[in-house]
Amino acid sequence: MNELSPQARHQLEQFQQAQQQAQALAAQRAQLQSLITEIEEALEELSKVGEETPVYKAVGRLLIKHAKGEMEKELREEKETLELRVKVLSRQEERVVERMQEIRQKLQEMLKASAK
Repeated sequence: MNELSPQARHQLEQFQQAQQQAQALAAQRAQLQSLITEIEEALEELSKVGEETPVYKAVGRLLIKHAKGEMEKELREEKETLELRVKVLSRQEERVVERMQEIRQKLQEMLKASAK
């Protein structure tokens, strides 16, 4: 088998870096989606209790009493922020995957040309 040309080696390195980046973005997105699910579950549980029911928020090692409405508002805002971050990560992931496809195509063309 022929030795890879410097250009092909460079393209291969670029592909591997893009692959690692795509994996990292996917992991971050999955982590954020998990947090969103937790918030949705918390909001669902909050909807089941009355306004007079004490609600507590974990702050470090402490539980701080909060008004139910205030907690719901905080959770909705946090969920909205996380959803925006998920959208951004998804777009970044799509661009990285497109770049990987372009690099793969260039690599295949280089390998075909060197095989002739």
